[in-house]
Amino acid sequence: MKIKRVFLIVLDSFGIGQQADAADYGDGRCSTLKSIAAAPNYNTPNLQKLGLFNIEGVGCGIRSKDPWGAFGRLQEKSHGKDTTTGHWEIAGIISEKALPTYPHGFPAAILHALEQKWGRRIICNQPYSGTAVIHDYGQEHLATGALIVYTSADSVLQIAAHEAIIPPEELYTYCRQARAIMTGAHGVGRIIARPFNGSYPNFERTPRRHDFSLEPPAPTMLDILTKANLTTIGIGKISDIFAGRGISRHLASSDNKNGMEQAIRCLTEDFSGLCFANLVDFDMKYGHRRDITGYAQAATDFDRQLGEFLKKMQADDVLMITADHGCDPGAPGTDHTREYVPFLAYGQTITSNLDLKTAPTFANISATVLDLFGLEITTAGQSFADKIRKN
Repeated sequence: MKIKRVFLIVLDSFGIGQQADAADYGDGRCSTLKSIAAAPNYNTPNLQKLGLFNIEGVGCGIRSKDPWGAFGRLQEKSHGKDTTTGHWEIAGIISEKALPTYPHGFPAAILHALEQKWGRRIICNQPYSGTAVIHDYGQEHLATGALIVYTSADSVLQIAAHEAIIPPEELYTYCRQARAIMTGAHGVGRIIARPFNGSYPNFERTPRRHDFSLEPPAPTMLDILTKANLTTIGIGKISDIFAGRGISRHLASSDNKNGMEQAIRCLTEDFSGLCFANLVDFDMKYGHRRDITGYAQAATDFDRQLGEFLKKMQADDVLMITADHGCDPGAPGTDHTREYVPFLAYGQTITSNLDLKTAPTFANISATVLDLFGLEITTAGQSFADKIRKN
């Protein structure tokens, strides 16, 4: 049977155990899955049936006696452990050089260029938690109109501003200007607008966040699918991550639940191609905040919607579930963790109880997607299609 649609769902930061090179990235023992699976509120029977706990090296949970699909783990080959490098590798680009990070803040020359362009002073200029930074600098921002610029362990420049002082569209303009400045050696993966509102000490970030990403340096599977006149739907921050390139239609999502609702609605549409979704709450709301209980509940809630998704799949649909990096809520600090990620594939055309072991790169996903659609594989990675497709 010919494949008509592939649904690729990225559980943002859902790592399944440390890679051998984790220490090179400042990580000790880590496993996002092991940390959350030990929580009393963790319950993911559908992921279990798909083979999550059968994956090589997972070492937790109850293995399925007869997994419904193909399962394996993927190693990140790119240099980095962030959203951009992870998603780019999923889509077929291996980043040989890590994107720049700024553990001590941005250099004076960059700050000067930004202030000149914006006509506003910059405050903070440190790695910071997004909720803590508006608490600590929000009052000064309100009093002076200065922009709160900060970063994290990721390759990002983030700009926070109160919506009463700087409306979101104006903040987006500042981000576009920063994107034009942050190129070359300072080409961070993302410039992120972080609007907030409220009053001290109860400032709150609004849902009008927007990412302005570096363009991928080479064609991705999205570009190739689009060139072949196949539909590419991006749910959540997928369009942002790829700077809008290769995306036929962008569907915004407010949270994990809404993202899955969008994916389930796409099952009712008549299209041929890829639906590519990112569920960011795992990372943003729970991983970075080291909230094991919250992360476990998010996984439980996703699994409930996954059950609904599985029931509505068509005979010529393929579902793939993976992640872009780890963010172990049981690990020290607040940073991402360098981990293997899961690969689960399911559908009426997919072989059940198939152990794919460990693959050397996330890019095998892009190669598999292209191969399933009968397209030439021009991205990095080796296709699983011949293994996972039923004869």
